[in-house]
Amino acid sequence: MVHINAELCIAPRDVTEPRLARGGALLGYAVSEGTATRIDVHHLDDDRVVSLAAAPAVRPGRGLGGGAWCFTPGASAIVYAAVDGNLWFQPVDGANARRLTDHGPDRSASSPCVDPDGKVVVYVLDQAEVWCAPLARSTAVYATTGRYSDITRIDRGTADFCLDPWVMPDGSVEWLAWDVPDMPWDRSRVERAWLDGTPLEARHPDGAVQQPRSVRDGRELSVRDDRGWLNLWLDGAPLVEEPFEHAGPTWGPGQRSFAPSPDGTHVAFTRNEKGFGRLCVVEIATGRVRDVARGVHGQLSWEGDRLTALRTGARTPTQVVLYSTAEGEGWPRTTVAIGAGADWRPRDLAELVEPVLVEVPVGATDGAGDIVHARLYAADHPDGRLIVWLHGGPTDQWQVTFMPRLAYWRSRGFSVLVPDHRGSTGHGRAYQQALRARWGELDVDDIVAVATFAHEQKWGVAQKTVLMGSSAGGFSALGAIGAAPERFAAAVLLYPVTDLLDLAERSHRFERHYTDSLVGPAPEANELYRERSPVWHAERFTARPLLVLHGDVDPVVPVEHSLVFAERVRAAGGTVQMHVYRGEGHGFRGRNHQLDEYHRIGVFLRRRVGIGSAP
Repeated sequence: MVHINAELCIAPRDVTEPRLARGGALLGYAVSEGTATRIDVHHLDDDRVVSLAAAPAVRPGRGLGGGAWCFTPGASAIVYAAVDGNLWFQPVDGANARRLTDHGPDRSASSPCVDPDGKVVVYVLDQAEVWCAPLARSTAVYATTGRYSDITRIDRGTADFCLDPWVMPDGSVEWLAWDVPDMPWDRSRVERAWLDGTPLEARHPDGAVQQPRSVRDGRELSVRDDRGWLNLWLDGAPLVEEPFEHAGPTWGPGQRSFAPSPDGTHVAFTRNEKGFGRLCVVEIATGRVRDVARGVHGQLSWEGDRLTALRTGARTPTQVVLYSTAEGEGWPRTTVAIGAGADWRPRDLAELVEPVLVEVPVGATDGAGDIVHARLYAADHPDGRLIVWLHGGPTDQWQVTFMPRLAYWRSRGFSVLVPDHRGSTGHGRAYQQALRARWGELDVDDIVAVATFAHEQKWGVAQKTVLMGSSAGGFSALGAIGAAPERFAAAVLLYPVTDLLDLAERSHRFERHYTDSLVGPAPEANELYRERSPVWHAERFTARPLLVLHGDVDPVVPVEHSLVFAERVRAAGGTVQMHVYRGEGHGFRGRNHQLDEYHRIGVFLRRRVGIGSAP
């Protein structure tokens, strides 16, 4: 077995949000290297590449999300969201960019969408307001008045959150909206208005909706879970109805899990098959669905006879790919660019494995079934070492994507088990909604059940089983090791949730009301908050050693929570190793800090638990 080193796991380059210009002759995508992001535009007919939007730099989306940029209809320019919080107009020929908006430094524009005539751009401000700005303006307007007075707000302030505006062919604008305490996957709607701000009637589905868009003839496309699964809908009815999800949860702007063909006869869409991904296409007239390619896909864009997407998998580094849709049903694929994993050698990639699907029988609850889903990345020569690795959210899922972290520990002799406790996405609305009011209880029961099942199957032994989790995953990991310490040897916790009540008051705006649905509304549920908060029950966590890593400027989970938790567990007689990374937020971005994280975890497992890397 080849040892995967930590340096290889830290991607120096990332690619996100590929888009084709109308006609399919240009392909652009965001490229992040170090702390700066630009847009690279490929002229596909002659292989020229032009790098744009370097000053000011792009503020990119993450993963399969987006909302950073778009082409103008004539493909002569792009409009992008910059790090200064404003939108900028950048000609494709490389001429200087010019600013389109003048919002202050504490505000943030995102999700630009240019109307079909190329006259205005609609966008979201602070995930709360929908605005419209003209693309052609005179600099004299700003010089005379000191501001761009022709920028107008479209929405009427009827929603707590807004995302992903889309200009319809008739000139109206649609966008995703929802109100607290709901999160967008609980209940959301499509609000509508004309470009001048005249409101239109909103559309209220029976559950969650996302990605409101249209076919070019005006028919409406979206993804909805009215009938139990997050499926593709057309004009108020399912276009593809099946027990698979066609999108991920709305954790931010710019998800594009489907794309209509330019002639309006087909729609390409993504399918989540219990964590594994697939690209499919449906013929609108007949409803016939055809499989195109395996792998997790996202950021779909279809223009001319080309479809572009981000593609990744357990053995596939993140790629920008092109499919030729003119080739009948063959759709040959070309890789245009590689982000994370570009530096991996064939011998390193050969060490990666596809996971095995696991179903763990548990007690039934609230219509969510009696099975907990998981995926096992088995070690080549298992010796009882097992990592149970918990995703964050908790409304989320780790699909089978390129995840160097898992490969790193597997190359050191650990099997890695990734559970989707109930409350995770990817398995239907009932499964995802089962965690309402039960966070810190149902997820904990499921994790203990998964670990017990793994030990029964001889995938690991308790004295060599480590829990790992970040954010909400750290909270669930603490719950599991506190409830059943005999099942685990240690826990590694990255910026974990430990104080639910304070989190509800201090977290960032998007998640500030999240605990209302996961636990209950305060102050009525204050006793539950206290009962389920690890910081108030330090004595539960003294039986096994803990490693806690946190950033000192985390806007989601304040670092003070981890510091107080560690102090109280030590005072109760437990072992907590704690380290704070300066200048880091919710997740570690600095290369040196990422390398240090791998090193600290390895040292902790060797010294405190005696189950470190194989020689």
